[in-house]
Amino acid sequence: MPKNSKVTLAPSKEAVTESVADLLALEQPMDYKSSQMSMGLSPGATAPGKGLLPSPDADGEDGRPSWNNKLEYILAQVGFSVGLGNVWRFPYLCQKNGGGAYLVPYFILLILIGIPLFFLELAVGQRIRRGSIGVWNYVYPQLGGIGVSSLMVCGFVGLYYNVIIGWSIFYFFQSFQFPLPWAECPMRRNGSQAIMEPECEKSSATTYFWYRQTLNITSSIDDTGGLNWRMTLSLLGAWIIVCMAVVKGIQSSGKVMYFSSLFPYVVLLCFLVRGLLLKGATDGIAHMFTPKLEKMLEPQVWREAATQVFFALGLGFGGVIAFSSYNKRDNNCHFDAALVSIINFVTSILATLVVFAVLGFKANVMNEKCVVENAEKILGYLNTGVLSRELIPQHINFSHLTSEDYSEMYGVIKTVTEEGFPQLGLDACLLADELNKAVQGTGLAFIAFTEAMTHFPASPFWSVMFFFMLINLGLGSMIGTMTGITTPILDAFKIRKEILCVVCCIIAFFLGLLFVQRSGNYFVAMFDDYSAGLPLTIVVFLENISVAWIYGTERFMQDLQDMLGFRPYSFYFYMWKFVSPAILVVLIMATVIEMAVSPAGYNAWIEAEGSERFMNYPPWALGMAYALIIAALLPLPIVFIARRFNLLSDGSNKLSVSYRKGMMKDISNLEEQDEQRFILGKGPSEAPSPSPAHRPYLGPGGTQEMTNTSYGTSTKTGYQNIGSPESQL
Repeated sequence: MPKNSKVTLAPSKEAVTESVADLLALEQPMDYKSSQMSMGLSPGATAPGKGLLPSPDADGEDGRPSWNNKLEYILAQVGFSVGLGNVWRFPYLCQKNGGGAYLVPYFILLILIGIPLFFLELAVGQRIRRGSIGVWNYVYPQLGGIGVSSLMVCGFVGLYYNVIIGWSIFYFFQSFQFPLPWAECPMRRNGSQAIMEPECEKSSATTYFWYRQTLNITSSIDDTGGLNWRMTLSLLGAWIIVCMAVVKGIQSSGKVMYFSSLFPYVVLLCFLVRGLLLKGATDGIAHMFTPKLEKMLEPQVWREAATQVFFALGLGFGGVIAFSSYNKRDNNCHFDAALVSIINFVTSILATLVVFAVLGFKANVMNEKCVVENAEKILGYLNTGVLSRELIPQHINFSHLTSEDYSEMYGVIKTVTEEGFPQLGLDACLLADELNKAVQGTGLAFIAFTEAMTHFPASPFWSVMFFFMLINLGLGSMIGTMTGITTPILDAFKIRKEILCVVCCIIAFFLGLLFVQRSGNYFVAMFDDYSAGLPLTIVVFLENISVAWIYGTERFMQDLQDMLGFRPYSFYFYMWKFVSPAILVVLIMATVIEMAVSPAGYNAWIEAEGSERFMNYPPWALGMAYALIIAALLPLPIVFIARRFNLLSDGSNKLSVSYRKGMMKDISNLEEQDEQRFILGKGPSEAPSPSPAHRPYLGPGGTQEMTNTSYGTSTKTGYQNIGSPESQL
């Protein structure tokens, strides 16, 4: 039989179908569930009721854009996964959960759930060449809501994440002055006297600048306070930068990644070298990595390590899948998964070294300040006779008082005075106490770190570098987040990506005005706590179940072998099948329990006290917080029910051009070996798998028949090993 001939059946009561090669040669996706298969059409003929089908353009085999080179792609994945959390979340967790001991559970969980699930997302995106919605519609249409939930979470996170970039932009421009504006408390006139601002005096210069000068924050979430115009302009600038970076898709974002992904490493290395030369840096690093092994036995440590692994790699957001969908079919995504995961881990360690070298220096500065202040108190007590001079050791010189001398003097006074000691109001001034003051998030970046930099020589230079680094870290993550939003939409609708990106950024800016009110910081904390944590964990769990248990781990392994040219280690089989789902179930349960047990609230800044105070959310705010979780998860049951009862097209029958071209190539190879056996379906157990480019349902050796429903009739094709999405519907 000639290679390109068609099988045409005479008209009869039996259903009629055309050959596989002709069917797949169509250049436009065909909906097999809603249209009839055309019969006996000659090449180039037009199906009834349809126009000529366009050919794919030259951007790729299916008209889909692709990365210019492998380096761009790796930098994009690194830029997306390495974000602000590596700088201000990981060091805090490391300090809180046992120092160096925390690295053990973190690394174990990185191996057990981080790399396997990251590899899974890279593989499905690359195999199916679609965004998050298209991918999960292919894999299992009834769980197609996974992609919609990912898109919702990306939207929520993108709204407040870009606000943080806006804050960084504001601090970046404020850094071009000497001294830095947060170096000293402002003075105000009280009649003929100049007095220090009371709010600043009760807190600190950097804390005051953050809460009052930057946020101009209200004392509760109920008091919106109106828009903060400076933060509004900063947010507008942030969205303009993001829009310019993503407006051309990966063609523009890929170029941006060369700088935004690499520049933070330059800054971190500069800070590390500078930090190590500062007094007290080694104290901070030693304190950081001194292991508290007993912490490893606490379940909370493992839960927080699992959560950090989970979010550090950007799992569930859709950005990982979107980026990998622009890869070539034969790209070694297994190597990519291991490489990006290791880079992410090493970056977290590097950032931790930098943070604690600088915080060690800050702790020494603050400890020396504490010693000076308390020594002045003691001198005052000695001069007024409250304390006897005999209590002071002979070798102590108040003009050159060291921390060790003060500790000795403090111990003697505390022992002798006993009951009257609390009234003296003396502090111990222990370096360890300063080092144990754990800070994270905005408290680390905009208060603790900025305070440390005020003591640096050439402090404006280091401040400019630091906040420029934060802008680039945030930009890399925002590019991945925006790609996770736009790619599924572009896959589903014929929209110019430039128009879509601009419209998305404009809408996001106006929605983001919620966060630049004077009470906006409280909403940032709310979205951070509720919009992503639980929804993303459930999304990734369902991704894992869809591939490992519904599609089948063995089938997926065979697909990877066809795609990569080698079979991944059996380690991944057991991780995907058993270990990762079990860990995710435990993580979901722990998250739900923590949400039920912990009071729902926020840290409000009380101006009169110059400090934070925990306050419970009012009923409307609590309802809003839980609404974020419900809104993110709602697509899952809606899509499942709609497709379970055939209320919604399953979306799986929109075959991409590359899918069909891959099938044609494999079918042609089979025809050359034994075309008649393949076409007639004789001896299906002997027929090899065609291994199409996108085979969502049929694994090695599958023999389900493809059923086409048209005008109330059911047509069964005899092509038994064709891996179309309909093969198991």
